[in-house]
Amino acid sequence: MMAQPNPVSERFVSLITRDTLVLVLAGGKGTRLGSLTSHRVKPAVPFGGHFRIIDFPLSNCLNSGIRRIGILTQYKAHSLIQHLQQGWGFLRSELGEFIELLPAQQRTGEGWYRGTADAVYQNLDIIRLHNPRFLMILGGDHIYKMDYGAMLGFHVTHDADVTVGCMPVPMSQSNRFGIMDVDNNHRITRFVEKPDHCEGSPGQADQALASMGIYVFNTDYLLSRLMVDATRDDSSHDFGKDIIPDAVTEARCYAYPYRNMHDDGPAYWRDVGDIDSYWESNMELIGLRPELNIYDRDWPILTWQRQAPPAKFVLDEEGRRGEARNSMVAGGCIVSGAQVNQSLLSSFVTVDEGSVVDQSVILSNVRIGRNVRLRRTIIETGCDIPDDIRIGYDAEEDGRRFELSAGGIVLVTPEMLGQAVHHVR
Repeated sequence: MMAQPNPVSERFVSLITRDTLVLVLAGGKGTRLGSLTSHRVKPAVPFGGHFRIIDFPLSNCLNSGIRRIGILTQYKAHSLIQHLQQGWGFLRSELGEFIELLPAQQRTGEGWYRGTADAVYQNLDIIRLHNPRFLMILGGDHIYKMDYGAMLGFHVTHDADVTVGCMPVPMSQSNRFGIMDVDNNHRITRFVEKPDHCEGSPGQADQALASMGIYVFNTDYLLSRLMVDATRDDSSHDFGKDIIPDAVTEARCYAYPYRNMHDDGPAYWRDVGDIDSYWESNMELIGLRPELNIYDRDWPILTWQRQAPPAKFVLDEEGRRGEARNSMVAGGCIVSGAQVNQSLLSSFVTVDEGSVVDQSVILSNVRIGRNVRLRRTIIETGCDIPDDIRIGYDAEEDGRRFELSAGGIVLVTPEMLGQAVHHVR
């Protein structure tokens, strides 16, 4: 296990964060989330009642004191752009603060973004315009809380050219990540993207050290590498596959161990990359003491949400009692003579008499009719669930009508119900 990085003064960190430009990669298709990304890009997918996935890295930036941010978009970006315009337009440009949208514009040729590194390369002129000393590259599709200021301080005190955020993962998951070996001073000695086989970490043979897709670069170093990479026909123009492995062999490349900000407990980081992990991560929030504390006033998760009245639970008769147990219910919801058990209801959901919602994630603007039974489902925005339907009880029937995950979670969209209007918000 690597030792903890040395702490640095708040003043030292504040000077570094002011000289940092963050680029958030938010253009991936996110196809493993199935129909949840048929109308929106993955970072725009709702999470936790009224957040979007991209709200987590953006909130980390602001809470860390970083207020110069570019967001690189490409596929199905309308919902994401709308959310950013409505919820993240409060920064003050006259103070040098901004969140800029950087869509694929064929700025350097006829092609769209060919990979994560190429997406940054195609915006070299914008990076030079802002002239940062450091570039931080983030994914827009992970759920976590992290103080980027501490990582930047680590980068500077180690005189690094590149710093990679990392955390231990079970060996069984090593083929999903970039895996690295490090020496006693945190310097990376080897980096392989999604290996078929790898050795465990020293002292922890059952775990591997994995990249979180969070990178800090000295700007001059990264720009020089991107210009070289752009000319290579044998490159996939990807940070994990090309830029980082090359940096390990030719530059000072270090690993920054991600830790819980408040204690020495396990750090929370989730890649909600498929239907099962998305459902599980939402279900974790409902627990008594979830690892991810979204009620933390010291590190708030910011977002845009519609103005909504408080949630309402009506009727109090035997068999017609509106109630929710071990659940999270957002504003604007009405539970009328129905039961909600171990579920998460987003804004403006109505559940009518006699219905039972169990272990389900209900996105916004959903109507659930009378005498409905839902179990282990994800109901997409805008669905109108008809009376007397049962979903999540018969896998064979669910598989014919809806989208059934490997773990048995049923995803329902308006199109699957024969409803023409799909609300992508």
